[in-house]
Amino acid sequence: MDSDNLLGQFLRARRGLVQPEDQGVPVIGHRRVAGLRREEVAMLSGLSTDYYVRLEQGRERNPSVQVVDALAGALLLDDEATTHLHRLARPVPGRSRRHTSRQRVSPALVRMMNSWDGTPAVILGRCMDVLAHNPLGGALFAGHTYSGDLMRLVFLDPDARDFYPDWDQVAANTVGGLREAAGTDHDDPRMVELVGELSLKSEAFRTLWSRHDIRQKRHETKRFRHPVVGELTLDYESLTINSAPGQQLVVYQAESGSPSAHALSLLGSITATETARASDSVQQDIATGD
Repeated sequence: MDSDNLLGQFLRARRGLVQPEDQGVPVIGHRRVAGLRREEVAMLSGLSTDYYVRLEQGRERNPSVQVVDALAGALLLDDEATTHLHRLARPVPGRSRRHTSRQRVSPALVRMMNSWDGTPAVILGRCMDVLAHNPLGGALFAGHTYSGDLMRLVFLDPDARDFYPDWDQVAANTVGGLREAAGTDHDDPRMVELVGELSLKSEAFRTLWSRHDIRQKRHETKRFRHPVVGELTLDYESLTINSAPGQQLVVYQAESGSPSAHALSLLGSITATETARASDSVQQDIATGD
């Protein structure tokens, strides 16, 4: 990932998504560019074309808050994208993540998750990799080539489009979430490796990544087609973990009394049975000295 001019990359990508008619800009003759022209963004923002060009090219790196807000209005950015634009325009200096060690999950948090017998829960890292899960959370995503890596599950797993009936929406939200997680730090080696691999192997990922959409992982309803218990419609909440920046606790629930609740209960029973059998097998091996 080229991290030298993130602000310019974002501005170019987002103006390409705004149609002239969306902002009341007259369309005269043939247009060679998708979306708005540079001079049109400048006009809508109340800026000179020269100043806006310098912003896109990275020759001007300190726009005021007022300028950033004006650009957000011209580009029709939502609140999340506007916040991201401010972050790109005025990045907060901080310790680089490139030398940080492997992410560790709090044992206390794992114990808490394991006490939720009927609630799938997973802990995700910055790159959407599954750092930990409770038994039902593991069972929800089990059986896939990339069960422990949600980005690669969505874009590289052969079962992804069957597992996620609303794959297009899931894919867009997942990429937007990765953009949000990356923030202004695109030098993390694991992030660079992930984006490079997915860009090489998935045309869908390349297209979505080029849009620079931003999506914070918060609350949503998601449908699954589970290979064991069938259709599931689950609400989830994504919670940041203050003691471990970059980690998210994602908790899934089904509406009480719904078919999904019964399917989730069945999955829990199957998981508990399999866990008990595995435990019995280990105990027998210990008793026989195997």
